[in-house]
Amino acid sequence: MTKYFQIVGFCLAFLWTSAFANTEDTTQTGHTAPVQKETILVAGATGQTGRLIVEQLRSAQYDIRAMTRSRARAADLFGEADFWVEADVTKPESLQAAMKDIDKVICTIGATAASGANGPEFVDYGGVRHLVDTAVDAGIKHFVLISSVGVTQEDHFLNKVFGDVLKWKLKGEDYLRQSGLRYTIVRPAGLQNMPGGVMDIVFRQGDEKGLEGLITRADVAAITIEALNNPDAHYKTFEALNTAERQNPNWADGFADLIADTPAQNN
Repeated sequence: MTKYFQIVGFCLAFLWTSAFANTEDTTQTGHTAPVQKETILVAGATGQTGRLIVEQLRSAQYDIRAMTRSRARAADLFGEADFWVEADVTKPESLQAAMKDIDKVICTIGATAASGANGPEFVDYGGVRHLVDTAVDAGIKHFVLISSVGVTQEDHFLNKVFGDVLKWKLKGEDYLRQSGLRYTIVRPAGLQNMPGGVMDIVFRQGDEKGLEGLITRADVAAITIEALNNPDAHYKTFEALNTAERQNPNWADGFADLIADTPAQNN
């Protein structure tokens, strides 16, 4: 039964693209406060996780720029707001204006089709690569990438049913790791649309085969936002999932126990 729910969670994460999921939550919070006068770009801001990231950033009083391929569609879905910027990760020439005067980036983009222009090759890899290149040119201070558990497992069922999505996500991760940018890579377990801040958040490393679990999108949003200003999250790749039904107020301390991908740099 646990395996069944894991599969359902994974399928929801990649195949359910509805923007109207219930997003009310009691959000987990970390320890670090927003750095004054920094602006955060959220790529994939109209997605289910991206929308929660935008909401939590605004609640924490960050200055934000939410990226969408269509401002008109974003306004129809979420209401008019001056923080929306129009750009397309598959068109690198559109990203320069979106990245202007940005300090840090959260990337939560994902393919909406198994193949073609909106497929994993051109979004989960190509789109990440274009964002990373633009971030390097713009001198971005920190790039937080939301990836997925299972990316190192070539025989994972998602690769078979959704255009090698995890293989392309891993290539996107590798490109970021080799870019020279300061980064954090978050690999959520199966995503679910439930309130955040209810269950414990735990971190794992090594992308262990058979890792079972789920995590709320709201908790993933909280993790990525905490990583923006927590130096213990720098240059680290890790899996994230929920456990027992109780809140651990010190979950952000877990960043310090994670092993960095490369020796931390003081830049």
